[in-house]
Amino acid sequence: MFVLVLASTAAGAYTANPVAPRCGDVIHVSGEAVAVRMNGRTVPLFAGSGPARVGLMPVPLEEKPGKYPLEFLGTDGRVAGAVEITVREPHYPKQNIVIGKEKKELRPSPGETETVRAFRETVSATRYWEEPLVLPVRGCMTSPFGVARLHNGQPTGSYHRGIDQRGATGTPVRATAAGIVKIARMFNLHGGTIGIDHGQGLTSMYLHLSRLAAEEGARVEKGAVVGYVGTTGFSTAPHLHWALYAHGVSVSPLQWVQLKPCAAPVRAKKKKR
Repeated sequence: MFVLVLASTAAGAYTANPVAPRCGDVIHVSGEAVAVRMNGRTVPLFAGSGPARVGLMPVPLEEKPGKYPLEFLGTDGRVAGAVEITVREPHYPKQNIVIGKEKKELRPSPGETETVRAFRETVSATRYWEEPLVLPVRGCMTSPFGVARLHNGQPTGSYHRGIDQRGATGTPVRATAAGIVKIARMFNLHGGTIGIDHGQGLTSMYLHLSRLAAEEGARVEKGAVVGYVGTTGFSTAPHLHWALYAHGVSVSPLQWVQLKPCAAPVRAKKKKR
C-alpha cells in the first residue's frame, strides 16, 4: 500500500505517492506545477482532471538510498513546493544464468541498440494508459526485476531490468496497457520485440517473441495480443521478458501488477538404507 503525502503551500497542494520508494520504483506526483525535479532529474507534468498536473518520477536502480527533496517547478523554473522523499534500499538478490557459446557470441542487429534506446526515452503528451495494468501472460515469475545477473558464474555488472515470466512457445502476449506500437521487429539480441508507448513517459517492451502480432504505428488496447512467447535473441529457454520504463528509466513492473514467483524445485530426499 502506498502512502500519500500532501505538502500545502501558498501555491497549492503537492502530492507524492509513495514517499518511501525503493530503488526501481516510480513516484506518482501531482501539483500545480509544470515539472518536478529530484536529485538532478527533471520530468514534465501533464494536464490532469483538475487544476493539478500529474506525472511520473522514476527512481533508478542505481539511486543511492537516502532523503531527497522532490521539487515542484513553476513556469518560471522556480521551486513552488516540495515533498521529502526517502529512497529505500531494495535488497535485490543475485541470479546465475548458464549461457552457451552460440548465445555468448550474439551481437546486436545494425541500429538495434540505438532504436531501443530512443524508444525507451519516448515522451508523448497523450496518455493512453490507465491503472490497473494487466499481466502480458499468466505464467509465474522465473526472474524478478533488479536481480544482479551472473553469466556462467561470472558477475556481469548488470541488473535484470524487467521481469521474466514462464510461458510455452506460442503463448499469446498481451499489451499491459493501451498505447501506440513504436517497435515491432526481429532483433539479434532482443529477439522478437514489441515496444509500446503508453504516453506521458511510460513505455513497455516485450522480448524474445517467436512471432509478432502488431505493426509499428498501430494503436493497441489494454489486453490486446501483440505477439507470442518464444526464445529468440539472447534467450536460453521459452519465456517472456517484459519491461516498463518511465522517462527512459527501467522501473519495476511489480509496483504495478501482482505476480507470484515460480515455486522452487523440490529436491528429492535420499532414502535411508
